[in-house]
Amino acid sequence: MNVTLPTAQSLRAALAGLLDGLPPKQAAQAVDRLIASYRGETPTNAPILRDRSDVAAYAAYRMPATFEAVRSALDALAEAAPDWTPATHTDVGGGTGAATWAVAGVWEGPATTVLDWAEPALALGRELAEASGVPGLRDARWEKARIGAALELAPVDLVTVSYVLKELTAGARTELVDAAAAGQAVVIVEPGTPDGYARIIEARDRLIAAGLSVAAPCPHSDACPITPGADWCHFSARVSRSSLHRQVKGGSLSHEDEKFSYVVATRFPTAPAPARITRRPQIRKGQVLLELCTRDDGLARTTVTKRNGELYRAARDVAWGAPWPPESTD
Repeated sequence: MNVTLPTAQSLRAALAGLLDGLPPKQAAQAVDRLIASYRGETPTNAPILRDRSDVAAYAAYRMPATFEAVRSALDALAEAAPDWTPATHTDVGGGTGAATWAVAGVWEGPATTVLDWAEPALALGRELAEASGVPGLRDARWEKARIGAALELAPVDLVTVSYVLKELTAGARTELVDAAAAGQAVVIVEPGTPDGYARIIEARDRLIAAGLSVAAPCPHSDACPITPGADWCHFSARVSRSSLHRQVKGGSLSHEDEKFSYVVATRFPTAPAPARITRRPQIRKGQVLLELCTRDDGLARTTVTKRNGELYRAARDVAWGAPWPPESTD
């Protein structure tokens, strides 16, 4: 039996169906408040989403972008471990379920539990999952839990933690990452800012100390070669905007680019990329300039020219964040 896996388009359709009738002014006001909360410097260790209107606005404002960022990280895991399929999944701080949709779009049928401290978010997540028509989503469990300190997680195949760490104090972040390390594979995603990258590096170090190995985006589990404060590692995912999304966010373009940082670590063997493209490729006449993080030489720059034939053609089409070189040109 063929099962339709959820996509960004099907997520947008489910959102449009549930959010139909939400007053645009009310949604815009809720979005403004949420933006202010997420940009605040002091974590509250309390739910940001207070009621249904907050949750509806958040879903329209953030779910498509979160889906694309997490999906990019999951695709990197699938590339590093093509024969691995999770049977169980816990989405920590999953809210309305964007990461759960992304997981269901990569692997069919993992038994998923979504944990969040905001019951209104869980309620809307259940509704969206039911509207999806996807068995793996419809069968997910949505449970209220305090995220951070003292959180205990049962051992599962996959743990996802997306856009959660900034909401926590330093101590709670540490305890959450340590709890997540019980998973066979752990995927953590944060905003693609210097602060977000710093939280990812902190989590990366703790996961390695707990016995996991990095599968992506890094080509190794050694120390990050970026000098602290000089730069930060982040990537970009293209997000298509629905008319509702444009209305809530006050934008006119049909798309936006979501910047994110992430780490994927596992307790089983993987095949990390020999190098990963860390900036948007620069295409010049007859050549492509690539900035890389490499397995053996740390940060490196390389120029691919027409003389490189098939490799040059691949370089002209390669995306920021992709492995390098492509397998077909090894």
